Amino acid sequence: MKIGMIGTGNMGRILVEAMLDSQAISPKSLLIHNRTKNKAEKLKEAYTDIAVYDDCIELAKEANLVFLCIKPHDTFTVAKEIAPYITKDMCVVTITSPINPEQLELFFDCSVARIIPSITNRALSGVSLFSFGNRCSEEWKKTLSILFEKFSTPLIIENNITRVSSDIVSCGPAFFSYLTQRFIDGAVEETDIDSITATKLASEMLIGLGELLKKGYYTLPTLQEKVCVKGGITGEGINILDQKLGNTFNRLFQATHHKFEEDLDKVKKSIFIEKGR
Repeated sequence: MKIGMIGTGNMGRILVEAMLDSQAISPKSLLIHNRTKNKAEKLKEAYTDIAVYDDCIELAKEANLVFLCIKPHDTFTVAKEIAPYITKDMCVVTITSPINPEQLELFFDCSVARIIPSITNRALSGVSLFSFGNRCSEEWKKTLSILFEKFSTPLIIENNITRVSSDIVSCGPAFFSYLTQRFIDGAVEETDIDSITATKLASEMLIGLGELLKKGYYTLPTLQEKVCVKGGITGEGINILDQKLGNTFNRLFQATHHKFEEDLDKVKKSIFIEKGR
């Protein structure tokens, strides 16, 4: 099977690296195209057997499975461009949350899907969020699941929880890395610890926390109970977090969903423009 990647920006590159490092696919089976060619060429430097294409149409002609790893407002322009070369036995996948499979089906007669990856997939872990089009064959559903199981945990989601699921899985690492950096900065500003030591301690703590949860030793609530001794130091810290965080995360999800609605409107306009041409 030949897999084509249109777009090798941040998430496109992460997806390529996860697939190759997990040995889910071989470099010889991978075809890539990027509007800025040097980004694609950098990937080829690391994986020399990758084929770099100057034209997304030529890539589409050669691939069996095509990933659209591009921004929402560019997706339907590219979709319209490659559609004449996509046959019914192929599959096209978008990795961006504002594009749903039914919208892709307006441009393609083949199997389509939306798969939202996470930066954690680069470490061959974490979740990938699956949504299938109405015409997606059982064979392609199975093929995609087997492919992504090599470096993630595939999870099928409904459209109504796409944004919040993506917030947790895809945006979550950025949110919690920000909180961790503030945690480190506070330690450095208020005590004699240096930034390098604090960062090392915090990083190892997060890795250990992940292992505790992964191995099922504790749930999040029971972990807090185990560490938070009544009248102890951890309890004092939890009290501060409880007082100051308030509805911060409620507001976070409100903001991401508001931006998502804006993106959905832009996507609908983009479809109207491309279908009208």
